[in-house]
Amino acid sequence: MEERAVRRLVRDLRSGRLSRREAISRLMALGVSATGMSSVLAAAVPQSARAAAAGRGASGVLKLLYWQAPVILNPHLSQGDKDFHASHLCCEALMSADTAGNFTPVLAANVPSRANGQVAVDGRSVVYRLKRGVKWADGRPFTADDVVFTFQFVANKQTGATTYGSYANVAKVEPVDPYTVKITFKAPTPAWYLPFVGTLGMILPRHVLDAYVGANARNAPFNLKSFGTGPYMVDSFRPGDLVVYKVNPYYRDPNKPAFSEVQLKGGGDAPSAARAVFETGEYDYAWNLQVEWPLLQHMMAEGKGQLLASAGGGVEQIYCNMTDPNKTVDGERSSMKAPHPFLSDVKVRQALALAVDGQTIAKQLYGLEGDATANVLTIPTSLSSRNTKIVFDVAKANQLLDEAGYRRGPDGIRAKGGVKLEMTFATTVNTLRQKEQEIIKQGWAQLGVATTLKAVNASVYFSSSPGNDDTVTHFYNDVEMLTSTFNSPFPSQYMGRFYSGEPAKDVAQKENNWSGLNITRWVDKQYNTWYDQAQAELDPKKSAELWIKMNDRVVDQAASIPLIDRKIVSACANSLDVGPNLSPFDDETWNIADWVRKV
Repeated sequence: MEERAVRRLVRDLRSGRLSRREAISRLMALGVSATGMSSVLAAAVPQSARAAAAGRGASGVLKLLYWQAPVILNPHLSQGDKDFHASHLCCEALMSADTAGNFTPVLAANVPSRANGQVAVDGRSVVYRLKRGVKWADGRPFTADDVVFTFQFVANKQTGATTYGSYANVAKVEPVDPYTVKITFKAPTPAWYLPFVGTLGMILPRHVLDAYVGANARNAPFNLKSFGTGPYMVDSFRPGDLVVYKVNPYYRDPNKPAFSEVQLKGGGDAPSAARAVFETGEYDYAWNLQVEWPLLQHMMAEGKGQLLASAGGGVEQIYCNMTDPNKTVDGERSSMKAPHPFLSDVKVRQALALAVDGQTIAKQLYGLEGDATANVLTIPTSLSSRNTKIVFDVAKANQLLDEAGYRRGPDGIRAKGGVKLEMTFATTVNTLRQKEQEIIKQGWAQLGVATTLKAVNASVYFSSSPGNDDTVTHFYNDVEMLTSTFNSPFPSQYMGRFYSGEPAKDVAQKENNWSGLNITRWVDKQYNTWYDQAQAELDPKKSAELWIKMNDRVVDQAASIPLIDRKIVSACANSLDVGPNLSPFDDETWNIADWVRKV
């Protein structure tokens, strides 16, 4: 019955008997998902409008809108998705991975496997065969030596590479010949595909960056004027504002890319970005539509664009600072030597988690854009724990604080030993997130917790600048909210956010230029033990069990409070065909060479 109703709806849309606004309302009533809704609306576009323009530069100018503006274009020094996406127009990885974990060769000639002998049975090495005839945008040949160099760049601790975690188990990378490279691991690993693949695997040119390995890495002109083996190269860049790309004249496919110029505009906010595609048609593509669902529905009805949505957008969560952001030790705030006055108490963190109404946040603000979740790890779905539950229980939360010895004062704020439960809660400037903050603040107020809300511009919040106090990695607040995104079917990098095996390297702090993944400074020996075991566990079932245990530990100890399992949600103009670009394990721009304008 539902299938017939959808077919009839498509016919009515094509004939003009039904408006898009009416169609969206009916699809919602039928319970059609966001992804299904986009497919239905796309199917209603006349077939004659789907033929793609062919030929390099034939589609003219492509305009992308990222409300979180990129600030650096070296992918291995990037702090946020917007930097990775902006870098990926130029730089490429050896392979890409889709939602199901299937691999597509990019700079690799084929996909390594045990069957073809390129993946060692003992999990200690992998051999990549590289495509021949590939050139950098300056005409120099791409070879195995560039892959070797990329590892050397990332592995040097003085470089402060944000992708370091994906390469931590690599012992050496050797060129077998100019078009073959062998990666040897320190210990057997099931994740031979972790380095050099997807978001964190982009290859750098040795001949350009050889003099910028280590402490000098952030001074490289390449960081602002990057190029690679990809379809585009940077023409001009104003950090935090606009990147203009021109075609790489040496790109290996003479008929690609279709666009002669790409403009990636940064700044603004998510609703404005959505409006620029769905309503005004000013832009072709808008990324990361973290927009309240009722407002997004209204915009979609204008008919100028399609909603792209897919599972795996990341988990919106609240990170708890285990160190004191208001105390300075040896010239460093949020120092490992200064435990947080009350968030270091697990009962306080657990109470805060119990007073967060995730279901209301999901229903009122996210709709089909995300679901309430009790897990920090949700993708791949085989690793999503079934042991956790979404619980909103203010009474139980108050009981925990009573047990922890925090009593309400005359002002209603709980305190213990003269320390009041007063917090600063930071996130990015975004209307949806500010409403999330308000709902959470109301829940915490019922516990006798005073919360000061703070909103930071995204270009600052996700900046990699060591001198910027408002970055997420400095974490000079009590709690911070952001979405942690997935980047590989093997969640080592993702779950590395809670690992502290080598604090000097793993925990974000002044000593490592705040490049450590663990921004909360949470140290848990049991978690570290499971994490270390998972790096070498070759049995898929046992490996899954370890990741689930880690998730459950983080949730139980409330080092992070999971809120929403978000979808990947972007807007695409009706005139643009981007192909199957949405994957939780790669950037949305990974296949931009294949994007075309419909005619």
